[in-house]
Amino acid sequence: MSELMGVEKNKKNQDKENENTNNRNLEQFELEGLNCSNCALKIENEIKNIEGLDEVKLNFATSTLNLSGDKNRLEEIEKELQKISDRIEPGVKVKRKNKKTKNTENFSVLDYIYSKKELLIGTILFITALLFSELRFFENSVFENLSIPLYISSYLLIGWPVLTAALKNIGKAQIFDENFLMVIATLGAFGIREYPEAVAVMLFYMVGELFQDKAVDDSRRSIKSLMDIQAEYANLIKDDKIMRVSPAALNIGDLIAVKAGEKIPVDGKVKKGSSSLETSALTGESMPREVESGDQVLSGMVNLNKLLTIEVTEKYQDSAVSKILNLVENASSKKAPTEKFITKFSRYYTPFVVFTALLVAVLPPLFTGASFNIWFYRSLIFLVVSCPCALVVSIPLGFFGGIGLASKNGILVKGGNYLEALNSVDTVVFDKTGTLTKGSFEVIKIVPAADMSREKLLETAAAVEQFSNHPIAESIIQAAGNFKDYSADSKYEEISGSGIKAFLGGSKYLAGNERLMKNNNIEYEKVKEAGTVVYLARNNNYLGYILINDVLKEDAAKTVSLLKEMNIKNIAMLTGDNQSAAENISRELGLDNYYAELLPDQKVEKVESLLNDSSKLAFVGDGINDAPVLARSDLGIAMGGLGSDAAIEAADIVLMTDEPAKIVSALEIARKTKNIVWQNIAMALGIKALVMGLSIFGMASMWAAVFADVGVALMAVFNVMRILKS
Repeated sequence: MSELMGVEKNKKNQDKENENTNNRNLEQFELEGLNCSNCALKIENEIKNIEGLDEVKLNFATSTLNLSGDKNRLEEIEKELQKISDRIEPGVKVKRKNKKTKNTENFSVLDYIYSKKELLIGTILFITALLFSELRFFENSVFENLSIPLYISSYLLIGWPVLTAALKNIGKAQIFDENFLMVIATLGAFGIREYPEAVAVMLFYMVGELFQDKAVDDSRRSIKSLMDIQAEYANLIKDDKIMRVSPAALNIGDLIAVKAGEKIPVDGKVKKGSSSLETSALTGESMPREVESGDQVLSGMVNLNKLLTIEVTEKYQDSAVSKILNLVENASSKKAPTEKFITKFSRYYTPFVVFTALLVAVLPPLFTGASFNIWFYRSLIFLVVSCPCALVVSIPLGFFGGIGLASKNGILVKGGNYLEALNSVDTVVFDKTGTLTKGSFEVIKIVPAADMSREKLLETAAAVEQFSNHPIAESIIQAAGNFKDYSADSKYEEISGSGIKAFLGGSKYLAGNERLMKNNNIEYEKVKEAGTVVYLARNNNYLGYILINDVLKEDAAKTVSLLKEMNIKNIAMLTGDNQSAAENISRELGLDNYYAELLPDQKVEKVESLLNDSSKLAFVGDGINDAPVLARSDLGIAMGGLGSDAAIEAADIVLMTDEPAKIVSALEIARKTKNIVWQNIAMALGIKALVMGLSIFGMASMWAAVFADVGVALMAVFNVMRILKS
């Protein structure tokens, strides 16, 4: 009785838990105009304090905010998000990801300046003040006296967003940011009567920020355009009419029409028609793919020439496009070590520079009697230079650009950490079947035992293998042609790493490798020929063997050669196949090592032993049978696993085609991304250090400081855009 009560109680708890889960959901918001990564971090930290949220992830590279929480409070939460954004970064618009907003794709910096009337008026007043005071345009003391109020007015109009942001942050004890640095530097310039320079620095800072915002937006758009694979609509066939609907509204079994030039909206099967499909957006392949009735097609492919009628086989959220977009958009939440280092570095770097600037202003006058005004001015330059924007903006964009480029080439990388880890790979281990070989087996030899014909042995083997979907089984069935069909409820068992045991027509049949024969104490004829051997026995009596050969992929040898050129020190192969077949393939490809006749758990053990001798080990498999090994390796790379949930779940990187050469492409993209990221780090820190040093010796002006801040940030963002040109 107590057990029944316990079960009932558990059921109630489970029901309650399910109800709570249903009331929690994931919502995506877009933060338009968020181009300050430091502000993004502050916004994320503030949002985490909102009651009712389980998870908060703000992705600066995509301006996307993922929230998980109480769906009943989402409208209220959206208003709170806007308030937080207005307080930290005025001008940022928070909207649901699915809401349509005004298209700003062609919105130029000049348009933006015109929209900021205060900035425009302030600039006019500043030019007028320069004409009065510096250029002596009017020889009259009245005009000269007017210049100071004009400078102050222009300063307030131009720098008001910076001043208010700095004051709000100071009120919340968040002092060390770029707004605070600019306010201290420019007010200090006012204090030593360098009015034109104070206003000019604020003006060029604001204009530079506008250009930087535009550059960041352009970079984001370029990156997102790499993943422009989503169809905007679907042509639903209903009652002999075609209706235009959202892809998300389609259900499994619906029929859709895809015209020439249109993207396929969801995964499906061709019911009528034949055409050529462009698959480059999914696989990176330039050659079109021919399809006809009965062929499977994936969302994101483009129909090139003829009308196709397609039956929907997956809902939109489960389709290839949805999986790819989710993987790529969420990839930036897994930060690379370099990103994490720069984020932490910037927290300590800015306060350090502020205190150093204070020492520059105070110590020389105190100990040498030098002019305080001179050293105070130099310390202000030091402050302006110190802003770490170039680093914290360009580095996340750099990794996201690399991830976007990889996806364009048919390589899904689940995070910046995995992209960076590719640079440390020195050992690549391949699975054999379906990875280095095509997995399209062919029967090349049939050797029966006494009292058994070749035809009878092949037919018997096909009858035993008929319930298996393994490529070896399919090759035997295809070669046999005719064999006896048995009912689907026949007693049948696949023995992992060994073969098949089946009870058919009152007899026990075994079909598999040497291990299966040995484990059942069957005397057999040991074969040493290259290829996969399937031994057959009935009621523990040996019947003969069938020799099957697999074909190497066209680019397998080239891939191994290129990996060696890239200084991969150990290229190995793991397989459950026999020693002679493995040795033959290893010799043909020029592998460093091979390990044969391994069970799935032995593959894991072998990878664990190889991990001890490598800096980073990447395992490449088909993503279905090799899930344990993919999960255990430093980097799991699933090949041809786009339609496989097991591949996407287990692997860190998914190759959307069956080409081993994609691994070389992934390594090249990783190296290109690393080079550009470190170029930005070296450029930003180098130029800043140079201008800081020059400022101490009085050899740098405020103009140089503004260039070292905003100018370097712009250069870094433009450098990131080079990734997309690879």
